[in-house]
Amino acid sequence: MTNDLKDKPSTGSFGGRTLRPAAAPATGPFGEGAPGSAPLRSPDGAPASKQTGSGPLADTGSGRLVPRPPLIPEPQSIEETGLNSSLLTDLILKTIYFAGQITAQEISQQVKLPFSNIVESVLDFLKREELVGIIGSRGFGERGFQYAIAPKGGERVREALLRSQYVGPAPVPLKTWVERVKAQSITSNVVRQEDVRAALAHLVLSPKTFRKIGPAVNSGRSIFLYGPPGNGKTTIAQAMATLLKGMVYIPYAIDVDSQIIRVYDRLNHVAVAENNGDAGPQRAAGDQREDTRWVLCKRPVVIVGGELTLNNLDLIYDPSSKFYEAPFQMKASNGLFMIDDFGRQQVRPQDLLNRWIVPLETRIDFLTLHTGKKIEVPFDQLLVFSTNLDPKSLVDDAFLRRIRHKIEIPDPTDADFYQIFQRVAAARKVQFDQQAFIYLLQEWYIKKGRAPKAVHPRDLLDQILDITNYQGIHPAMTKELLDQACEAYFVNL
Repeated sequence: MTNDLKDKPSTGSFGGRTLRPAAAPATGPFGEGAPGSAPLRSPDGAPASKQTGSGPLADTGSGRLVPRPPLIPEPQSIEETGLNSSLLTDLILKTIYFAGQITAQEISQQVKLPFSNIVESVLDFLKREELVGIIGSRGFGERGFQYAIAPKGGERVREALLRSQYVGPAPVPLKTWVERVKAQSITSNVVRQEDVRAALAHLVLSPKTFRKIGPAVNSGRSIFLYGPPGNGKTTIAQAMATLLKGMVYIPYAIDVDSQIIRVYDRLNHVAVAENNGDAGPQRAAGDQREDTRWVLCKRPVVIVGGELTLNNLDLIYDPSSKFYEAPFQMKASNGLFMIDDFGRQQVRPQDLLNRWIVPLETRIDFLTLHTGKKIEVPFDQLLVFSTNLDPKSLVDDAFLRRIRHKIEIPDPTDADFYQIFQRVAAARKVQFDQQAFIYLLQEWYIKKGRAPKAVHPRDLLDQILDITNYQGIHPAMTKELLDQACEAYFVNL
């Protein structure tokens, strides 16, 4: 990314400032593509520094090879699962019930536990109690035996469903998850200047803003992005997400006193490689298989907006299915959690801020089960607040003290606006015309007292493309087309 324009040859001037050409077309909201879509490289084209580690390398899907964390070994006994036998019995019984008939191997794959010593032991118990029966075989050995609910097992299934209708991968104990979150904390993520340059190369930012972003990400704490709308606060936060290195393990579900909390969410979690499957789990050190109750993922990125309510920040209990969905901040553990459009939620900003006071201070959050019991969980994510409202109307000094980094995203200068316009024009394959650009500034910004926004070049050029596609003419930056685009885009309120 080029923030210093001094070394660029001058091509004209406007408003007393030299207008300078931009670097090559870039990606993102002011061009096309997505941040972090290319391998990390420094401005001179050399590869950026790689994260070091002792594990094998894995591709997270961004073109970067990063060390894979050590495998979590699979449990070898019911005791090593950390779960009580009653919970496992109910889970396997419900799995058989909903399947109708199912092999032992398929049960093992669905609950993500090994057949030997665990699924096998539970099935032996269920057979002795005459709760399930073997109705056939598909394959060789005991793993191929097909199971179905026996007449005597119907009542036991109904009792299990009254307790919880959760069916799926077996949970991991809360204590085990807490230990894992601490081991893969967001505070262990370290970025350097070359990483930030690569992640933000698609944006035109002032040197002052650029300098603040790297330290803010390295803090692993909290960031307050503020400034006028339309200048890329959300895009900057998304670019920050590409700076989160490495991979983390996320459990399918968590057990708290036989209450199930579902955590893994395909909408918010990006798996690096699906655990288990027909090929079986991977091998850990000493030829030991991995615990497939965990999914190896990129560090999570959870973004919420005006739909956020206080209820979304606590355990979400479904009285019909009788299990919980983890709140947003719990799903964002070890990653980034962004509250976009802060101040436009359905609840008062002060109520949301009060909800965050203790977690921001102590890095510990408290969640409430429907029984009234409170559980303590780690609050480990890079928390980003983004707003285009006046911060004074939203927060007080006490809250701002707890926000580690405050970054203002101002309107672009005329030189920055020029550079953005050039980049977007090149990405849209529209010939940039400096005289037409100066006309645009004079007629639609200076004369009308309108501040330029970083998003305007994209939107105005898209308007031109809409107009020229309709008229069947070649897109170009002409005064006539710019006037039509501005008339359709700007509204005098």
